[in-house]
Amino acid sequence: MTKMNATRLGAIGILMCGSALADGHIDTMTPAELLPLAQAEGSVTVYSFTSRIGKVEAAFEAAYPGIDLIGFDISSTEQIARLKAEAQAGVANADVIYVSDAPVVLPELLETGIIAPYVPPRVADRVPAEFQSPVLAQRLSTKVLMYNEEASPDGAPVDSLWDLTREEWTGRVLMVDPLQRGDYLDLMTEIVLRSDEMAVAYEVEFGMAIDLDGAANAGEKFIMDLFANDLILVSSTDDVNAAVGGLGQENPPIGFTSYSDRRDNEEEGWALQVANDVAPAPGIIFPAIVALSAEPNSPAAARLVIDFLMGDESETGGPGLAPFYVAGDYLTRSDIAPHPDAVSLDDFTAWRIAPAATAEIRAEIGDLVLTLQ
Repeated sequence: MTKMNATRLGAIGILMCGSALADGHIDTMTPAELLPLAQAEGSVTVYSFTSRIGKVEAAFEAAYPGIDLIGFDISSTEQIARLKAEAQAGVANADVIYVSDAPVVLPELLETGIIAPYVPPRVADRVPAEFQSPVLAQRLSTKVLMYNEEASPDGAPVDSLWDLTREEWTGRVLMVDPLQRGDYLDLMTEIVLRSDEMAVAYEVEFGMAIDLDGAANAGEKFIMDLFANDLILVSSTDDVNAAVGGLGQENPPIGFTSYSDRRDNEEEGWALQVANDVAPAPGIIFPAIVALSAEPNSPAAARLVIDFLMGDESETGGPGLAPFYVAGDYLTRSDIAPHPDAVSLDDFTAWRIAPAATAEIRAEIGDLVLTLQ
């Protein structure tokens, strides 16, 4: 094909895509229909809260030659700030947004029109309605208490979150700074929202009713006691994983991290395992959201990427879902078999967050955490 013909083909593709956008037809297109338009666009930019976007990039480009997927590994907190700043400047650098921290994303990105929902028609009948609205959830992710199963082969060394406030765990509990990573602030907020459960767990653990000692509720009391017990704050999840999960430790610490990071146990030399039996819960489970930029530069390729991220027709979702088909990630497609090495979703005891409820008191909990640091 001559350079002139290629240019003409690209121009025709862009015109076709513009026409499809104008009449809304693009949202109903199949991957086969999207492909020539996406190839004419040539590239697509994805902001992703997980480093696994690198594996997605390689798999997508192998499946769809001629489309350059440009992936950026950016934490949800950074993504939200960047997207808001770009919108204020009148620019849209991302085509696809893959992000967590729904309590902030929904009011600050979706409701303000910075991002837009899109559900690939190919999988719409295989994703429960609760994971399609108000925006598509590709999977459920976690921030939960994890321990070293090599050092504790019979189960977690604690049976209650309140154990973490005991002297034996002084300076031996780790977590990413909640003021730097929104998912961990969501975890602290959920503990407060579950104060009734925290109060019951306290009485079971210590045999007496909780003395709030100036705290507003049992959840806030737990956070205050946890910080007073020399909670160690670090800058990244990998710091928690290495400290908690490193092999060869006689008395390792414990920490809050992602259940799905167990996938790296063999490669990294970790022995991470979830403390699923801890009362009243080991942590939180929340949606990983995938959405369009409100005005994507590559609208066809963006939709093709989201379709790809939802997996193919194979039993485990194929290359698009391979990085996420791991123990500790819970895919939202109802026809994908659960990962065999994971605690089943029915038996998983983490709290399912309610983004609207979290959003109501999140800033208040952030202020509390700030005073404790």
